[in-house]
Amino acid sequence: MHEQLQSNQRIAITALEGMGGIGKTELAWEYAQRSLIQNLYSGGVCWLRSRDQEIATQIIDFSKSNLGMKPPDDLEVEAQVSFIWQRWPQGEVLIVVDDVVEYELVASCLPLSNPRFKVLITTRLDFGGSVRSLCLEELDNESALTLLEKLIGQKRVQSQLEDAQTLCGWVGNLPLGLELLGRSLAKKPDWSCQKLIERLESKRLEAKALTATESGMTAQLGVAAALELSWVELSEAEQELACLLGMFAIAPIPWHLVEGCLSDQDKDDLEDIRDEGLIARYLLKRVEQSTYQLHQIVQEFFRIKLNERTDKGESLKAAYCTAMVGVAKGINDSPTLDVIAVMSASIPHLEELTRQWIDHLSNDELMWPYVGIGRFYGGQGNYALALPWYQKCLEQTRQKLGNEHPDVATSLHSLAGLYIKQCSYEEAKTHCIQALQMRQNLLGKEHPDVAISLNTLALLFDNQGRYEEAEPLFLQALEMRQNLLHKEHPYIADSLHNLAFLYRSQGRYEEAEPLFLQALEMRQKLLHKEHPYIASNLNDLAFLYRSQGRYEEAEPLLHQTVEMLRNRLGKEHPYTAISLNDLAALYEDQGRYEEAEILYLEALEIYQKVWEKKHPYAASSLNNLALLYKNQGRYTDAEPLFVQALEMTQKLLGNEHPHTVTVQQNLDAFRQQMKD
Repeated sequence: MHEQLQSNQRIAITALEGMGGIGKTELAWEYAQRSLIQNLYSGGVCWLRSRDQEIATQIIDFSKSNLGMKPPDDLEVEAQVSFIWQRWPQGEVLIVVDDVVEYELVASCLPLSNPRFKVLITTRLDFGGSVRSLCLEELDNESALTLLEKLIGQKRVQSQLEDAQTLCGWVGNLPLGLELLGRSLAKKPDWSCQKLIERLESKRLEAKALTATESGMTAQLGVAAALELSWVELSEAEQELACLLGMFAIAPIPWHLVEGCLSDQDKDDLEDIRDEGLIARYLLKRVEQSTYQLHQIVQEFFRIKLNERTDKGESLKAAYCTAMVGVAKGINDSPTLDVIAVMSASIPHLEELTRQWIDHLSNDELMWPYVGIGRFYGGQGNYALALPWYQKCLEQTRQKLGNEHPDVATSLHSLAGLYIKQCSYEEAKTHCIQALQMRQNLLGKEHPDVAISLNTLALLFDNQGRYEEAEPLFLQALEMRQNLLHKEHPYIADSLHNLAFLYRSQGRYEEAEPLFLQALEMRQKLLHKEHPYIASNLNDLAFLYRSQGRYEEAEPLLHQTVEMLRNRLGKEHPYTAISLNDLAALYEDQGRYEEAEILYLEALEIYQKVWEKKHPYAASSLNNLALLYKNQGRYTDAEPLFVQALEMTQKLLGNEHPHTVTVQQNLDAFRQQMKD
């Protein structure tokens, strides 16, 4: 700051800008005190307060009290001020104007044309290019703890470090908040940080520790009162936008989410309200292109103002909830890389919707935030992260809609689908049957949602190797969909593909192939040309060709699948690993062992990252790699992989599952070969 003040030979006007409580006045006061002590300005230091006080009157009073001047009483006030500046003692002068609200009014009273006068302004506004700026940020975590230690002692902080860090985080490392909290704790030596945190959680910004200033503090106001000064300067439109922003999480806010909540407003006008109202007063910060963020304390303050609105903010809450539910609905169950990139920034705000605003959702909206978040994680193979969201969805829908409601059935069905992917088959069966029965009771036995439940139950049996039970359910679901839906519908393609997959698993290749081709043709018409479902179709068709020894037909399809999945889902997605494993198996069948090993290991590495290898697909890769090593004569490498694959399939699928039986047979054959 000192360097900025001294750098311009003509005039240096430096503004300490930032939100209320960030430490602008404290820094300016500290600098002014040091300047006096070190005699940095031989012409003196003049401190003026701008808010609600006449600058000209203060200058006249200062000159009389400190400089012994007597401006002629017959002069106008402006002339008296000019008289004072012209006769000010020699040497450089520091003029501090604290809490400037309107720069032009202050500037008209200052000697801006004389380079020996250095002007330091503190403000909550952005003056643009008219002044040189020094923008203050909240403290980093280390500095926040250091400030707290200076207020209550290092030993007291270090003995309850985790709670002290939580306390700093509660006020978002805002210096004024930390000083108020620290001074409150200093007066109560028997209080723990945890006790103060509990008070804060209960009272929020109304807590005495955040409202009561005391002697010795530069700040004259508590946190809420300091923010109130900026709030009253906002227009009604700016206040409305502030209240809406307060509903979002403490995370970067993509601006398109805000526009979605206020879709009836002109986008250019909304940007002006944002920039000229909130950003200019440091109530909102731009963090990157089209992305903004609130300070934690500002968010809390805005939420208070939201609930103080005449309708308690109900119209804004409804607009926010509807827009965010729309975002959740836009997440499908196989989010591609581009979708993930766009949606990642929305997830914290969807999570905040479930934590803070769930009671403001209509019954029709209730399940969607949970489903959207669950799809976001589950579609990336992060089933452990997806599971609690599907569980919360079921809990919330049951609690608010009762035990017999279509959305409860949907929640049960979604959870069942995730359990299938996790190989939690008993839980999956329970939820799947409940969903099916509920849908049949509520919707009738001939309904698209009933067909979905039949299809999922069939998938469960298929995954368990219970093929005879799966087939009639697949056929029933397919027939129902063909009767109820358009003849070329994605759900019909799904049924065709699932039935083909079942036939392939049973070795019924001639029945499987036309169904795979029919499903593929339909999906290529209905979906994006590189949709993950098309990639899955190609992969499974290639697997069929490989099983028939049609390697020349299989290989290009597998190459196409791997490239498609890497482009759309990423190099570390489990579906990519499945295709790598299948391509490796093709290479192994052709005796291309070195190429096969590389791909098996790559697939296993992905499984390790996503599932810690605890999945049937990982067991398949282990089994295939063991067979590869066996064929290469690398017996010491092969046996532990067979054992590991067998243990995994036994645990996940049971001893009677066809995959388990296959791995057991491979291990037995290997050991017999070793004996022979």
